[in-house]
Amino acid sequence: MVGSAARHRRNSRDGGDRVSIYLSGGGDVPLADFIADAARSSERRGADVPRIAVIYTGRATRQTTPDDVAQALAREGSCEPVIREYGATDEAALTDLVDIDALYVSGGDAREYLRALQPIVGEIRRRVAEGTPYFGTSAGALIAADKALVAGHSIGGIAVAPDTIGAGASELEIAEGIGLVDITIDVHAAQWGTISRLIAATEAGLVDGGVAIDEGTALVVTDGGLEVHGAGSMWQVMPGEHGVTVATAAAS
Repeated sequence: MVGSAARHRRNSRDGGDRVSIYLSGGGDVPLADFIADAARSSERRGADVPRIAVIYTGRATRQTTPDDVAQALAREGSCEPVIREYGATDEAALTDLVDIDALYVSGGDAREYLRALQPIVGEIRRRVAEGTPYFGTSAGALIAADKALVAGHSIGGIAVAPDTIGAGASELEIAEGIGLVDITIDVHAAQWGTISRLIAATEAGLVDGGVAIDEGTALVVTDGGLEVHGAGSMWQVMPGEHGVTVATAAAS
């Protein structure tokens, strides 16, 4: 099931650019490979330094600021972070992506990211398919899926995970994501207990399985396949005839 995640691989095989999708469970994950991919992307417009859009919402409730993200990117390699911050009523525009070589989507409330990015979701899909690298951490990883678990910790009024992961909602909320990968993603897996949320959603038939990613860990989707990078594990949840199966893949 996870092997089908790289929906856009065919573009590179047909002569397009390398697909590069990084889905992080949160926390600190090495960014050097992402920035190297961004540098390759920038060569298409003849630029020496890649411009990376830092997409961010929810400043009032976040400990991490967009400047923190920009500084972390700059520490990992030569790049020009371009902050795209959206307030509670702001929406993205196509002009926000002009001369952008890679996308970094930060954490926070996944619902707010989907609301803000709705006008450019199709353009994001197109660009990633054509080789623009995408790095999503926490909420940024959640929304990359077809079906995104955006909030909630209970199903049918029964708690299936700690309420700390609910983003202010009790009942599980599933929304149409950006659609970069065809599996459902959950994040902060071992740290916040989201594995049980993904298991319950799969068992209830709300999603067709997926992966839960630990903090400090990233699932990397490229034309060459899938890899797990970082310090933790990826938990693969699969529906089966006799119940849900869970397997792990340790980071390399």
